[in-house]
Amino acid sequence: MFGFAKIAVVASLVATFVAAAPTVHRRQSACFLVGKTALPAEVSSGVPALASTVTCGTTKIANTGGVPDVTSGGVSYSSIDFQKSTKSPVGFALDAFKTPANPATADLAKLQNDLNVYLAMEAGVRSTGSNILSKLKGTKFFIQFQIARVKTAQGAKLGVADTVEHQLGKVLKNAVGATQAEKDAVTALSKQL
Repeated sequence: MFGFAKIAVVASLVATFVAAAPTVHRRQSACFLVGKTALPAEVSSGVPALASTVTCGTTKIANTGGVPDVTSGGVSYSSIDFQKSTKSPVGFALDAFKTPANPATADLAKLQNDLNVYLAMEAGVRSTGSNILSKLKGTKFFIQFQIARVKTAQGAKLGVADTVEHQLGKVLKNAVGATQAEKDAVTALSKQL
C-alpha cells in the first residue's frame, strides 16, 4: 500500500508540473497566424523571419478568417489589398506594384515590404483555411516577379526559383480571373530588364 501511495503522489506531482508548464508554440510569436490549420513547409519556414519584421494591427482583413492587418516597413496590407480593386488580383498588381522603365532603379526595399505583408497574409490565410488564398497568391507572385526583374536588372545572380522566368510562370499559373490583356502585360514586363 505504501508503494502505491508513493507512486500516486509522484504521478500527481508530475501531472501538476506538466499541466503548469507553459506550452510554447512556434506560432505564438507570429501575430498573423490566427488559425489552426498546419502550414506547408515552404510557408512555415519563412514565418520566423516574417514574425520579426511584421507587426499586426487590430483591424481584421475581410474574407481572411480573422487575419489582422499587417505592416512591414511602413506598408500596411490594408493599403495594398487587392480586394479593394474591381480588377483581377493580377490586374490590381500591375497597377499597384509598377517599376520604372529601368527596373534597376526601382525601390527594392519598398517592394520587399510589399512582399512581406503579402507573405504574412498568405501564411495567416493558410492558417485559417480561407478560400481567398488562390486570389491572394496571384498578387504575391507578381510582387516576387517584380523583385526578380529589379534584381536581374541590377545584375544580381539569382537561383532558379528566383528568376524572372520562374516567377512569370508562377504569376500566370495563379492569375485567377485575369484577362488575356493582363497576362500579356505581365509577359511583356518579363522582357523589360
